[in-house]
Amino acid sequence: MGVRVVVADDSVLLREGLVRVLEEAGHEVIGAFGDAHALLGAVPELHPDLAVLDVRMPPTFRDEGVRAAIELRRREPGIGILLLSQYVEVAYAQELLGAGQGRVGYLLKDRVASLAELDDAISRIVGGGTVLDPEVVAQLIGRRHDPLATLTPREREVLQLMAEGRSNGAIAEALFIGVGAVEKNVTSIFGKLAFEDSGTDHRRVLAVLAWLQAAA
Repeated sequence: MGVRVVVADDSVLLREGLVRVLEEAGHEVIGAFGDAHALLGAVPELHPDLAVLDVRMPPTFRDEGVRAAIELRRREPGIGILLLSQYVEVAYAQELLGAGQGRVGYLLKDRVASLAELDDAISRIVGGGTVLDPEVVAQLIGRRHDPLATLTPREREVLQLMAEGRSNGAIAEALFIGVGAVEKNVTSIFGKLAFEDSGTDHRRVLAVLAWLQAAA
């Protein structure tokens, strides 16, 4: 089912390319803007399901997209947010995800070139999930060593896929193991990291992020 989407990116080429990809995926782009201010002004009239924003936009090209995303969530708590970035910017990912509301994602712009990757991310975000680019997850996990030292190599693989927002079934498929084996690894991971397994992908991602932030 198509999603009503607004897009904000200061690059005309990237913005138009993103609009085309979204429309090819069957979504309805109801607004495309060159800066965060224009997006924020239009959203109350458009009522989109999802906002796709570049992290860095005019005037300072620092964190305008993140600031706009946080403001959007304040005004429209139910809106989905997908941030796009040219590089891995872990602090921005943590800031957006820290509110714990779900329906958010952070992907590298390279993912936009893959229709399947983008469409899967949109479906999970609008469905209430949290989506992190694998490169972001890898850098987050790579920054912390002490708690992870207790995990087995398989548990580390499961943790990374779990932090990307994958379900147990999707993890099993990716690692070519049974769902039962995944469940045992998940139970072990939460035990070693002192987190309760809530049974939902969104809470699992937040647990990983909370652990990372607490260890900072």
